[in-house]
Amino acid sequence: MRLLHTMLRVGNLELSIQFYIEVLGMRLLRRTDFAEGRFTLAFLGYEDEASGTVLELTHNWDTEKYDLGNAYGHIAIETDDIYVRCNDVRVKGGKVVREPGPMKHGSTIIAFVEDPDGYKIEFIQK
Repeated sequence: MRLLHTMLRVGNLELSIQFYIEVLGMRLLRRTDFAEGRFTLAFLGYEDEASGTVLELTHNWDTEKYDLGNAYGHIAIETDDIYVRCNDVRVKGGKVVREPGPMKHGSTIIAFVEDPDGYKIEFIQK
């Protein structure tokens, strides 16, 4: 068994795809409209679906915004240089919500950024 993908519901699919491609450097792997169901699925990732875990963005055509609730945590991405990565996010118009530094009660260097829908993405220094 292996983990295939994580799904997030997004209000503005184009803005979300742009964020994950231009700000986080992912690739759009596939995108499918389901007209009868009035939704679109877009799969993005750093590797092909056969090789790695990917992100599924689900856009329900009649929903502009979601309540994120309090159970969701974050998506984690490993990076070689967390400081450069956070700077790149800022330069590309993204939002860094926790600057790089050691995690509370530990020594792992982490940072958090936020996507257009408010989902948190954790960067972890390799």
